[in-house]
Amino acid sequence: MSVFVDQETRLLVQGITGRDGSFHTRQMIGYGTKVVAGVTPGKGGQVFDGVVPVFDTVADAVRETRANASVIYVPAAVAASAIFEAADAGIALIVCITEGIPVLDVTRVLPYLHEHGARLVGPNCPGLISPSKSKVGIIPGNICRPGRIGVVSRSGTLTYEIVHQLSTHGLGQSTCIGIGGDPLIGTSFIHCLSAFQADSETDAVVMIGEIGGTDEQQAAEFVQTGMTKPVVGFIAGQTAPPGRRMGHAGAIISGSSGTAAEKMAAFSRAGISVMKRPADVVPLLQERL
Repeated sequence: MSVFVDQETRLLVQGITGRDGSFHTRQMIGYGTKVVAGVTPGKGGQVFDGVVPVFDTVADAVRETRANASVIYVPAAVAASAIFEAADAGIALIVCITEGIPVLDVTRVLPYLHEHGARLVGPNCPGLISPSKSKVGIIPGNICRPGRIGVVSRSGTLTYEIVHQLSTHGLGQSTCIGIGGDPLIGTSFIHCLSAFQADSETDAVVMIGEIGGTDEQQAAEFVQTGMTKPVVGFIAGQTAPPGRRMGHAGAIISGSSGTAAEKMAAFSRAGISVMKRPADVVPLLQERL
């Protein structure tokens, strides 16, 4: 098993002919992902790199190729429309890489996806990868190794650092998921932790959070009551000054609940082993496995 994507994932790329879409489509194909279609309005009938058919609409692409997942590389102004279009076409997994989507747009998107039974990963995320099976998004495949450690993170670059640490020390990954750092996202820590708990090929989980909000505290409560597998955690922004946004739109401390200290304390209370720095991930996992 793997979480959310595997060898059966049939991927559609919305914005396949744009700069980012075309670059990362080549990366995903090179990794072995089944990219079966692309969508760019007005460019239907073209064939991307002589391999992937391009359609004008997601509905046309799904009808012709049986795509069951979509990754979105379109400008922020039209990203919500792209998500709606994917859900309308029956796509079950929608991964939105685009950053800068207005929060008001996301407030409209999330209930619509719930009504249609679709999962959104993101927005403003690096996507996900099940090593040797499927890569959807921008996580570098060369740093990942197949294995039994699940990774879920609000931070893209910290995901890469943690995965590199794991792979270098022989700890491969079952699935790595970047959930995104915006205030509103489609897939939470708890969704991912629950999936890893149910996955027979995941033995332990690394969770990477950051300052701002209370998602990490809620995830810690879930770990304490709903997980039997060991969890190792890290909180980015341990030296961030109060009241200043640090990187992600959701990374702003408002009161004591959003601080790194409070989140790390919640992790400790829940039995989560807490990293002081990313390099601690391997020895902490080795203690728990």
